[in-house]
Amino acid sequence: MSIFEAGMLFCFGLAWPISIVRTWRSRSTKGKSPVFSVVIIVGYLCGTIHKLLYSYDIVMVLYLINMIMVTIDLGLWLRNAHLERQEHKAANI
Repeated sequence: MSIFEAGMLFCFGLAWPISIVRTWRSRSTKGKSPVFSVVIIVGYLCGTIHKLLYSYDIVMVLYLINMIMVTIDLGLWLRNAHLERQEHKAANI
C-alpha cells in the first residue's frame, strides 16, 4: 500500500462532501460540469480496477468511497437541472 496514494485519495475525499452539500443547497447547476464529474468517476473506476487486478489493498476502498460521492454529486446536478427546467417552464406560462 502506498501511503501517498492513500493520502491523495483521502484529501480528495474531503472535498466531495462539501461539494455535495453545496450542490444540494444551491438547487442550481451553475459552476458545475457534468462532464468533469464523469471524467472523475471514470478515473476512480480505473483506479479501482487497477487495485482489483494488480495491487489489491485497502486503498481500493477509498477509490470506491470517492467514486460514490462524485456519483451522488452528479445525481444532484441532474436533479438541479430538472428543477431549473421546471422553473423555466413555469416562468414561461
